[in-house]
Formats: sequence, C-alpha cells, structure tokens
Amino acid sequence: MPNTTVARRRNVLALHRRFLEGAIAAGLPAKGLDQSFAKKIEISPSMWSQIKSARPIGDNLARQIERHCDVEPGWLDKEDRPPEVPDAAEERFIAAAREAWRTANAKGKRELSAWLKKHAQDADPAP
Repeated sequence: MPNTTVARRRNVLALHRRFLEGAIAAGLPAKGLDQSFAKKIEISPSMWSQIKSARPIGDNLARQIERHCDVEPGWLDKEDRPPEVPDAAEERFIAAAREAWRTANAKGKRELSAWLKKHAQDADPAP
C-alpha cells in the first residue's frame, strides 16, 4: 500500500535541498533560505516549518509545490525515487568513511576504495 504522506515529505525535502544548494551556489547567504523557499512555493514560513516536521501535504498543495518547483505533476507522490536527502545512518556512515579515508595512508586508501567497489558490485543485481 503506497504511503503518499512519507513519499511527499521525502520528496519535498529533496526539492528544498535542491533549492538550498542552488541558492548557496549562487552566493546567497544561508540565513533566510527557508523563508525564501516558502515564498517560492507560495506558503507561509510557518506552514513550511510544519511540513518539514510533521504536517501532511494534501493533493492541492502537492500540485502547487510541483508547479513552483518545475517538476511534473505527481512527482511528489513517487515512492520509488531514491532519496536525495540522506538519513541519519547514511550521514554517520559518510562521516566514518571520510574519517577512515583521511587518516589512512596510500595503501589503506587503495584497500578502502577496493572494498567499497567490491561491495557496490555485489549489491548491484545483474540484469
């Protein structure tokens, strides 16, 4: 059974992340970007804060967000999209991998790289 509430939240956070990355890359200061995103999708900053934490996104608001973010109708509802926003476990893994990489010598970096490549291949199902 599809869980539209979870899919919409995950996907709107991905759109928000894209917006933040684009704004910061354009040289805008980080302060106030949540309010700018809320303005872009034509909702109040308060409502955006509620959406980020727990408020479900209804059909009309979902289509409104999609229009303002230039994605096709129904984009927010797709569950099979890989998450663009890393979860806490992924962030911990990335931090641990970064630390291992930075503290390793050349041989350790080669071994770490080989291990990751091997396990990525093992996880990739053959067609």
